[in-house]
Amino acid sequence: MSLHYSSAEDKELPSSHVEDRDPMNEIQVGKGDSAHLSGAQVKAVRNVVSMFIAFCCAVANGYDVPRGAIVGSLCAAVVSDKYGRRKTIFAGGVLLLTGMIIATTAKKIPQLVVGRFILGSGTAFMVLGAPAYTTEIAPPQWRGRCTGLYNTGWFAGSIPAAAVTFGCNYIDSNLAWQIPVILQAFACVIAMVGVFFIPESPRFLMANGREEEAIELLVKYHGNGDPRSKLVALEVEEMRAGIRQDGADKRWWDYRPLLMTRNGRWRMAQVVMMSIFGQFSGNGLGYFNTVIFANLGISSSAQQLGYNLLTAVVSAVGAVTGASLTDRMPRRKVLIFGTLACACALATNAGLSAALAEQGDNVIKSYAQGALASYFLFNVFVMFTYTPLQAVAPSEALETTTRAKGLALSGVIANGMGFINQFCGPIALGNIGYKYIYIFVAWDCIEALCWYLFGVEAQGRTIEELEWVYNQPNPVKASLKVDKVVVQADGTVSEKVAEA
Repeated sequence: MSLHYSSAEDKELPSSHVEDRDPMNEIQVGKGDSAHLSGAQVKAVRNVVSMFIAFCCAVANGYDVPRGAIVGSLCAAVVSDKYGRRKTIFAGGVLLLTGMIIATTAKKIPQLVVGRFILGSGTAFMVLGAPAYTTEIAPPQWRGRCTGLYNTGWFAGSIPAAAVTFGCNYIDSNLAWQIPVILQAFACVIAMVGVFFIPESPRFLMANGREEEAIELLVKYHGNGDPRSKLVALEVEEMRAGIRQDGADKRWWDYRPLLMTRNGRWRMAQVVMMSIFGQFSGNGLGYFNTVIFANLGISSSAQQLGYNLLTAVVSAVGAVTGASLTDRMPRRKVLIFGTLACACALATNAGLSAALAEQGDNVIKSYAQGALASYFLFNVFVMFTYTPLQAVAPSEALETTTRAKGLALSGVIANGMGFINQFCGPIALGNIGYKYIYIFVAWDCIEALCWYLFGVEAQGRTIEELEWVYNQPNPVKASLKVDKVVVQADGTVSEKVAEA
């Protein structure tokens, strides 16, 4: 995708938005395949700080996700639409800290349960506000990487949580479980303080009639203080055309645009597919590791923790690698071929597990090593494919006035699938053993087919440009044909479509 102006005269924004440039804080972008918004400059430090605050929300989420997150997601959508993304993150932090205090001071089980529920609700607020904020504040050419890297923060929480929990097992007091809960507040506090030093989402401002503030913010963060920035002119024009100030975000109960319009149904299809597939592609099969460990003679808790941490680290490498390449790789192809790679890895694991089951007590160690290695590979594939796009795809598929509600539904679905993984997966593994893996081999093939048939390509496009894509008779086909965006001399935006 490329950006062109049909007039040699640059568009100019009001002079009130001019600020002094500091070349030491600038970077030049627009040289990558998916970042052809030529000439755009970004204040690196400011944008990185904004992304880091959102990243801390993902860290808190990765540290622990109690089930209160399902209820909290729906409430968070109301707060996000009415008060903004930053206040949603802050409110989530307040709830998380409140839940942490209630839980850690619990003397009875009911108080602990209530505390954990409130803690989970706070986590839901933070992980709804953060990806929406990241998608809306990031420069278009950085959107995929920023939002993808945000979601890798889950590992920055989950890996230390596993290590801390294991270490606290040696403490012979209530501190053994209190310390891990208390430490979850660390990233939360950083995010709560940080929101006072970052701007509000420009799209939220535009949707709520605060256009001047939105333009000032875009000039400062995306145009590097240049009121003649072509990138900012494009963004402002598209926001004016695509964001309604009387949209569903003004009515807390109104989810109709997500379901009652053809455009909305296509958008929600992307959200639902990612919410289900991202959590149910074989992710819950880690419980089967204990069988593989037993075949390898790994029986002590310390040894198993070591392998589990190694799995987490390897998975994190896959996720970070995928996130760093998100803006360079077509999303649809990654999802299709990445999901098929997951199916191949699981098929290998299932085949070796079947052979191990037939061997009984006379286990051939190389088979067990192969089963473990194939599961490691599966984790790399699934994290490379889904971890970055779990945050990116739903956020960019939804338009500004439905983003909070759509992400709330995504949170409900994702947490529901996580519930199935956590509580139903072990039962299935206990009843049918390794044969449960074959279910996911077939299911992953179905997922790949769904992405091929219904996956809309969003890589390299601004959020508002996707409105044009979803309004076409066949959004999948249209998403593969859009070639370039043209800003006319009068400032209007149009698309040139190249026939496939």
